[in-house]
Amino acid sequence: MRFDQPSLAYGVLWPVLVVLGVACVGVLVEAFAPRAQRYRLQVCLAVAGLVAALAGTIAIGAGSSLGTTTGEGAVVIDGPGVFLWGLVLVVSLGGVLLFAERRLEGGVSVFAGQAAALPGTTAERAAAQRGLDHTEVYPLLMFAVGGMMLFPVAGDLLLLFVALEVLSLPLYLLTGLARRRRLLSQEAAIKYFLLGAFSSGFFLYGLALVYGYAGTMSFAGISDRVAQGGNHGLLLLGMGLMAVGLLFKTGAVPFHSWTPDVYQGAPTPVTAWMSAATKIAAFGAMLRLFYVAFGDDVDSWRPALGLIAVLTMLLGSTFAVVQADVKRMLAYSAVAHTGFILTGLLGVDETGATGPFTSTQAVLFYLTAYGVASLGAFAVASLVRGPNGEVGGLARWAGLGRRAPLLAAVFGFFLLSMAGIPLTAGFIGKWAVFAVALDAGQWPVVVFAIAASIVSVFFYVRVILLMFFTDAEDEVTPGAATRPSYLTCGVIAVSALATLVLGVVPGPVLDLLGNAGRFIG
Repeated sequence: MRFDQPSLAYGVLWPVLVVLGVACVGVLVEAFAPRAQRYRLQVCLAVAGLVAALAGTIAIGAGSSLGTTTGEGAVVIDGPGVFLWGLVLVVSLGGVLLFAERRLEGGVSVFAGQAAALPGTTAERAAAQRGLDHTEVYPLLMFAVGGMMLFPVAGDLLLLFVALEVLSLPLYLLTGLARRRRLLSQEAAIKYFLLGAFSSGFFLYGLALVYGYAGTMSFAGISDRVAQGGNHGLLLLGMGLMAVGLLFKTGAVPFHSWTPDVYQGAPTPVTAWMSAATKIAAFGAMLRLFYVAFGDDVDSWRPALGLIAVLTMLLGSTFAVVQADVKRMLAYSAVAHTGFILTGLLGVDETGATGPFTSTQAVLFYLTAYGVASLGAFAVASLVRGPNGEVGGLARWAGLGRRAPLLAAVFGFFLLSMAGIPLTAGFIGKWAVFAVALDAGQWPVVVFAIAASIVSVFFYVRVILLMFFTDAEDEVTPGAATRPSYLTCGVIAVSALATLVLGVVPGPVLDLLGNAGRFIG
């Protein structure tokens, strides 16, 4: 028997390897570096690793390596995949800067000083008194980023599952590491872990069924088998179970129940980064799986995804209206945006598009617009604080426009982008996904999407009116804007600028996405 050594094209994989390598070095820093030096070392390592990976991603995108498959077809380097790499890395750079913010908590981070110490115990009080920093969050973030980069470029089912677990496990840990409200944070982490474990089980079972149907793990091989037909029931069951795992990561109905609890309970920097990066990676993987592997059976999965998109938009928008906490309101808003993105996924890929956009262009542009707006909105939310930390209740945001007009104006701008108001990135994103859905004949879904957009305008504008035109009640202690460091200010400024530029001159990004081509198997 002869064994052939698989070949790996390190020239196109090295950005991912840099990220994972920095994560491993971060673990060694935690093991051997003095505690007083770990914060600076970890922050510098993470930033340097992400910048190097981003530079490598740009070089690969500008070079002639696009269309390369490596690892026996397990990794596919194409235009959309490289664009998703860059988007994940940019958002993660913002996440690292938010993780590194220390001024808001009296010189220490918002993360628990000692994760193993139970809330309310002597060990936790001692960690707080000593001002310990839980710097393991940086290698955890880098491991998750490595998984997020592999997820949308996976060319076979096995690597897709491995990438899903690599990006998920660090998120479960990061969710439970808040310095304040530890019990709420740990409850959110447990919920996220248990539901995530179940969704991974469904995904793995569906993966096995698809393999049993096609006899191959390769997306290209599955596509060839789907084109031949036969045993359609087994294929449908496998597709449905795999969709459960992916829809859970995106926060789609009915797999959304973890979203408000995790967004509220996790440290706000984690929420800001996770809300953008996880959705980008999950939708990138979903695009490749459904367009490449299951593209010849589009009539089977499009109606189901259309129904899920409608339910997701309507539930997310209506539930956001009744929320009294800013982070929970933004969480249900994220659920609604998942439905809007699914609307774009119902469109036609390059082979049959007749409108101004392809489905890939529309979805990737929407992910870009939502990613920067969500990162900036949660960064602003972390700055509104009271005597006991962050202020989540909307009642305590009343009159913020008078106490901190610039901060409230920037937050309002992000909300207007999420609502899809013209001259913001969100407007172009919604126009693009609605256009491709109409091009595919999905007008009933677009009608519900427009209705959900109208509802969402109400609760976004309500927050703006609350900040600028409502006085705080006498028995309510209003929240105040805390002065952050340059790190958080930079994240907010860049996010706001990107939201404005993408709304006013979206052409360069749309052209870039158009030149990137389609997902290949």
